Amino acid sequence: MPQAVRAFISGCSGLALSAEERSFFKDAQPWGLIVFKRNVSSPEQLRSLTDDFRNSVGRKDAPVLVDQEGGRVQRLGPSSGNWRAYPSARALGDLYQKNPVLGLRVARHVGLLMAEDLLASGLTVSCMPVLDLPVVNVTEAIGSRTYAARPEAIIAMALAHVSGLAAGGILPVMKHLPGHGRAIVDSHLELPLVTAELGELNTSDFVPFAAFAHLPMAMTAHVVFSALDKKSPATHSKRIISKIIREQLGFEGLLMSDDLSMQALQGTIEHRAAAARDAGCDIALHCNGVMSEMEAVANVVGPLKGKSMRRARVALKSRQKPVKFDRKKALADLELLNSTT
Repeated sequence: MPQAVRAFISGCSGLALSAEERSFFKDAQPWGLIVFKRNVSSPEQLRSLTDDFRNSVGRKDAPVLVDQEGGRVQRLGPSSGNWRAYPSARALGDLYQKNPVLGLRVARHVGLLMAEDLLASGLTVSCMPVLDLPVVNVTEAIGSRTYAARPEAIIAMALAHVSGLAAGGILPVMKHLPGHGRAIVDSHLELPLVTAELGELNTSDFVPFAAFAHLPMAMTAHVVFSALDKKSPATHSKRIISKIIREQLGFEGLLMSDDLSMQALQGTIEHRAAAARDAGCDIALHCNGVMSEMEAVANVVGPLKGKSMRRARVALKSRQKPVKFDRKKALADLELLNSTT
């Protein structure tokens, strides 16, 4: 009998699982796997990888995630295999500003086409939409990944984009709670600090996340909000997770950390995983595929249980059966948008 599912999502190192990785996944039982460009060369190869992971953990419904936002954050694309190029969220938002009806239609079609690509390769979760509200000097790490600079436009475009993705059978993950748009440094490299007051955040940054509190999954931000917690980033802040994300924003779904290996976080990987768990993250996300770190995270997080287990089950059950759609029209809309960006 396999061990209980543990409260983490793991990466892997290459295009195929090594014998060591198969053994680790069988014993450690991560809730899911996340893939990156290093893991991708063709639809057939990726399908083999995702099948191998599920066989290793012994769970046919084990989620496999990817960051497939479009634009520069597109793990499956022309440069990494035989996939279509998709526009950035900002390109979708720009179209919406010019022609709202067309923008919403194109966004939904893009979501459907993205879902078709992902499902064919065994992927079931896409870490999008990015609901961050950008400031003028936002770091390029966020930049074009945002739909617009107004909460209302973000909500409209994200709703259309996500509705297509979900209708195509892929689960969305909103990010980065409670907001990454005021960061002027890259959290992959250092810790951003946001000094805005709570009142200002309530009328701007938090609005898109509150509008999508019904989504099944979400990801935290490695960002310090000094008005909420002067020391800890949201990922490690019990106050932010309990008082802001859970109570104020009303998010009741499965909450995962952003990648624990990002340098915004301090301390050992064990400390980072434990701090995320203790703050209230249901799932620890570890992406880099380094075996020693994967083992450390597995040893720290413990089994998925209680409210976290229930949230995980609800999330998986919420995945829709893919709908039929007019691919010809969807591809024409994608071509239209790509020709103008």
